[in-house]
Amino acid sequence: MEIVTERLVLRNWQEEDRNLFREINRDSKVMEFFPYRRTHGEADMMMDRIRDQIAQSGLGLFALADRHTNEAMGFCGVSPAVLPGILPADAYEIGWRTATRFWGKGFVTEAASAVLDHAFNNHRLKEIFAFAVAHNRRSIAVMERIGMHRLEGRDFDHPLVPVSHPQLKPHILYRATPNNA
Repeated sequence: MEIVTERLVLRNWQEEDRNLFREINRDSKVMEFFPYRRTHGEADMMMDRIRDQIAQSGLGLFALADRHTNEAMGFCGVSPAVLPGILPADAYEIGWRTATRFWGKGFVTEAASAVLDHAFNNHRLKEIFAFAVAHNRRSIAVMERIGMHRLEGRDFDHPLVPVSHPQLKPHILYRATPNNA
């Protein structure tokens, strides 16, 4: 299963993508709004888990690759969200991450729009959430460019962010539905 856009292909992960996956999960700029970086072993386990999820469900954090060269740049996709008390038990979230050399070119916006369309039209999801650290302006801008709407009054402190990183706890919540994406 692949999602193809003008410049991109969103596909399952391949072995030749492993180094890129490791890179984006340890890069301090890419991971600026996360409390930790992943080791090679942790990144490998995460990539394998994501690859299996995509193969089984058709949803997950797809490899975001150049349509003409097949070079992986990062990921973008929709997967189950687990935030008890904040999101419904059956909620899905959209997420993305790319290597810094691909920032500022509109790749994430292009990919995220296509992923939302795929999730709503092929998987019949009724709503998809996105959340980000309150001062993560880049991710918030993408959420708004792809037609997501902020859920006013639903900001939250992320329960999985350790107290050692208080600046990363405040999150804002966005949502898309098939009618507004």
